[in-house]
Amino acid sequence: MNYRKLGKTNFEVSEIGMGTWQLSGDPGMWVGTDVEESYRALHRFVELGGNFLDTAWVYGYKDDEPDKHPSEEMIGKFLKETGARNKLIIASKIPPKNWSWPAIPGVEIDEVFPTEWIEKCIDDSLRSLGVDSIDLMQFHVWQDDFANRDEWKTTIEKIRKSGKVKFFGISANDYEPENCLKTLDTGLISTIQFIFNIFHQKPTEGLLPYAKKNNIGLIARVPLDEGGLSGKLYSTEQFLEGDFRKKYFGGKRMDELVKRTDKLKSMCPEAKCLPEMALRYILSFDEIGSVIPGMRKVEHVEANIRAGEKGKLSEGVMEELKKHAWERNFYL
Repeated sequence: MNYRKLGKTNFEVSEIGMGTWQLSGDPGMWVGTDVEESYRALHRFVELGGNFLDTAWVYGYKDDEPDKHPSEEMIGKFLKETGARNKLIIASKIPPKNWSWPAIPGVEIDEVFPTEWIEKCIDDSLRSLGVDSIDLMQFHVWQDDFANRDEWKTTIEKIRKSGKVKFFGISANDYEPENCLKTLDTGLISTIQFIFNIFHQKPTEGLLPYAKKNNIGLIARVPLDEGGLSGKLYSTEQFLEGDFRKKYFGGKRMDELVKRTDKLKSMCPEAKCLPEMALRYILSFDEIGSVIPGMRKVEHVEANIRAGEKGKLSEGVMEELKKHAWERNFYL
């Protein structure tokens, strides 16, 4: 496993991190997931040197069980069983109080992240994880207009001084990588988590240059485009009923995806397979601290870590991949 500094936090994070939504067993997203297998994948990830875990207060949350936070609790169980807390860097997220993803333009931060809500969610996460301090707490949505308000700034500074959270970050809205730059100018936010992959290359235009200049830690999510860059998709009939990807790749989207991934597969001389090239594409940017694919199986963990160990793609391949950008938002 290779490691990188996560911006101004100075955390040395594994460049392959682990997204842990699958540990929640959330039937609304991960249809067919075996939580116990995902838990074994977590063990294997740490065994192979992985040290960066990304979770969230909301992963697995159910209205009829408001005190349960399944993904965080599964990580807490792991920490208790293994005593690995000091080896790991744990990131979680504060959900919007108005339950709106993404943040709606024009809606004031008072409705999204009021002080008492921020404090409550952090205390909940501390209990669920069974820890005294969270390394990185991220706002799960954001609008850059929030930078004009001062209450949230005072709140997170107070929380940092208390020791409950070491650093704060933002999980940027889907496909809006620059909807945070004004907020970063405040100096209070240390990291940005954002969608970045071969298809969605827009972050290279504004966010990555800003991060490099200002030492902002970058965490890349959805590196395989919800499985689109796995190279294994050819029909929405592959998905079980209830799997969100049935809609995500619905209509004519799947035909277009297959056409584009077939072209990518033809240019994989430096990668054993398309997912490997997709991960190495992201890690070819020095600005990236960690990329966090969701890994539901042990074999996924082992394959992704092998990909990271093979290093950057050549300049020629990176230049060619610029032609494969496909900007769209299938979440809408």
